[in-house]
Amino acid sequence: MRSANTDAELMDLVRRFVTPGRRYLRLGGSFLRLSGPERELFVRELVQAAGEITPAELGILFEGGWRERRTASWLVAVAGRTEFRSRIGELLLAGGGPYGAAYCITLATFGTSADADLLCRYLDRYLLRPDLGYDQTFPLSTLLHLDAARGTDRASRYLAAGGLWQQWSDAMPGMVRDPQEYRQVVDQLCSFASECAELFARTETRR
Repeated sequence: MRSANTDAELMDLVRRFVTPGRRYLRLGGSFLRLSGPERELFVRELVQAAGEITPAELGILFEGGWRERRTASWLVAVAGRTEFRSRIGELLLAGGGPYGAAYCITLATFGTSADADLLCRYLDRYLLRPDLGYDQTFPLSTLLHLDAARGTDRASRYLAAGGLWQQWSDAMPGMVRDPQEYRQVVDQLCSFASECAELFARTETRR
């Protein structure tokens, strides 16, 4: 992993794309509380950044820490850069942990069976690892979002009685949330990503 503290190239990218307007913090979900001109500015600058950053620069951000990877994943989602699917899948499957939500949202924005496959591979592996202490509600809720969008039913086997979700829930009683209810949050995040992606597409068309 590269560190912005010692890597001048990465630090330059952090200054240009990660920290402006506290972007990496807001991309954790707090942007949902923005409204009016502040929200419009955040969207416009995020879309602009997604258009300015190059694939090579995105690759460098993915080599950084969680702040850089979260930002890079959102920029990939906004620009629809599906060529980064495998990289995002690798990072998620390596253990997205508490910062894996951005990877889930990006996969949901891509919205294909290949993206659902990656979420299923993650759940198959990490619902069996309550010892890690990660809340697995977000990836399962993302799969529910994809099921609703694609007309599929891939989350049902996890939610069945005695299934992996129940096994994980029984081992982590203090962390259990209803993935069906939490899907509302995922829906909001995905709606925002889609809004930005549509604006990005319109902006690119005019160039």
